Amino acid sequence: MKFNQQRRRLLTLAAGGTTLVAAAKLSGFSLITHALAASVNADVPKRGGTLVISWGGLEPQALYVPGGGGSAPFQTSTKILERLLKLDSDLTFLPELAESVTPSMDFKRYTLKLRQGVKWHDGHDFTAEDVVFNALEHWKAISAGIALKSLTAAQAVDSHTVTLDFAVPVPEFFLKSTLAGQYQLVLPKHLYAGQEILTNPLNNRPVGTGPWKYGNWIRGSYVEYARNEQYWGQGQPWLDKLIVRWWGDAASRTAALETGELHVGYSNPVPAREIERLVKTGKVVLDTRGYENSAWTVSVEFNQRRDNVKRREVRQALLHAIDRQFIINTIYFGRGKAAVSPIFSSNAFFFTDDVPLYAFDPEKAKQLLDQAGLPEKDGKRFSVNLLAAAWFEENAKLGQYLKQALNDVGIDVRLDSVDRATALKRIYSDYDYDIAISNFTAPIEPVPTVTQFYTSDGIVKGAAFRNATGYRSAEMDQLVAQITVETDEEKRKGLIHQFARLASTDVPIVPLVEMQSFTLAASNVRNVTTDANVQGASLNDIWLAVER
Repeated sequence: MKFNQQRRRLLTLAAGGTTLVAAAKLSGFSLITHALAASVNADVPKRGGTLVISWGGLEPQALYVPGGGGSAPFQTSTKILERLLKLDSDLTFLPELAESVTPSMDFKRYTLKLRQGVKWHDGHDFTAEDVVFNALEHWKAISAGIALKSLTAAQAVDSHTVTLDFAVPVPEFFLKSTLAGQYQLVLPKHLYAGQEILTNPLNNRPVGTGPWKYGNWIRGSYVEYARNEQYWGQGQPWLDKLIVRWWGDAASRTAALETGELHVGYSNPVPAREIERLVKTGKVVLDTRGYENSAWTVSVEFNQRRDNVKRREVRQALLHAIDRQFIINTIYFGRGKAAVSPIFSSNAFFFTDDVPLYAFDPEKAKQLLDQAGLPEKDGKRFSVNLLAAAWFEENAKLGQYLKQALNDVGIDVRLDSVDRATALKRIYSDYDYDIAISNFTAPIEPVPTVTQFYTSDGIVKGAAFRNATGYRSAEMDQLVAQITVETDEEKRKGLIHQFARLASTDVPIVPLVEMQSFTLAASNVRNVTTDANVQGASLNDIWLAVER
């Protein structure tokens, strides 16, 4: 890990004009071999060029959605807006707009030292006042949920120092994860103060501090970004222009990768069956990095406002009707793993398999439904509306499978497979479904991104990818509240294991498959990602090599 960090610094210094030998000394290399020198020279970033990227989903509802909105707006906003910290692929917190975040002895105060010399895209200085505004009016009020519930004060000590005060102890890993998290982007106070944040027109043409400036959004097609000439990262970004483009279906993305029209496709841009063929062309490479802090799942959500599925014993019974391995093999072509809880097996910090499991057993499902007082009459026990959010074609296919699987245990199913806009409205605003097929990402730190699917404070009508099921449990709320204040690492780990067990017992929302995420990129693209969450990468250091 140390060698890679030194080498990365060496490359950056060399690209900025420092001689190779001098760069080696500054980077901590005591000796540089001819072979390494040749490798470094070959990898020195080149300035210029236009990069076209996409992902396995569709166009966002806005370029930036405060408090969430899903992966689509997260990708488009993080090229412009930055966070205080970021998590790299080595799972190390790195400075972005904050150079340091230091706790007091009692973990009730954190001191933030901010990066100096940073400009907003409109020329205003980035200062401590921006962070104070975001902490109180944006993050605590809108985006962070329970993570900043105990925040009592945010103060600017000087132009580039902020203190955050909390009513209770806040674990360091938890706070740093929150500040590096998906929703804690920093907005300009001089443009948002006194304005409505959620519906501000600037959310469709953001002004940030990041490497890319908003250029133009052609709805239904692409958004174009211009290089930020005043970016604080030395010499970055390397490219002249960045374009995020959306194709309406996986077949079109596949063709665009083959022809070179698309340079990078993140987050499963094509069906898994196409990977081997594309890589064999020699024009495309496969990369599975960049998902260490953004594991994906496909989930089923049970609406607690609807008869039958609001009962825990019924939900548990229905899970026995679902063959997860069949789903993995036939829908995801083997690129996945059966999920056992909302804390995924890829989470080296907090995963436990000591949770209730629901093996595929249709006969047991029938028996449990009988015991629940729902016997089969004329081949039917009850009816449900199954809503598949078909922003991924796999979700639509899963809808067809679940319809048949539930039919097999006597459940009459009306399947609605709908587009992104309709799915967001019906699941998160209208609550118009009995069972929904959706997706979410699970970072290493479960609070609040994962826990807000289960806590009562996650019930926010119209807020996407939160608690749409209406599930409420005093035990769950109390447990998550304990997790947010426990500073002993082992005790906190134990509490998160309890969360996993309770979530896997009550099963209001159930991850079915841990999807194996991947990126496909043109062979001349360098630094496809160095982040632990590729969707939120700013792409400040990505560049195009000249193919030989």
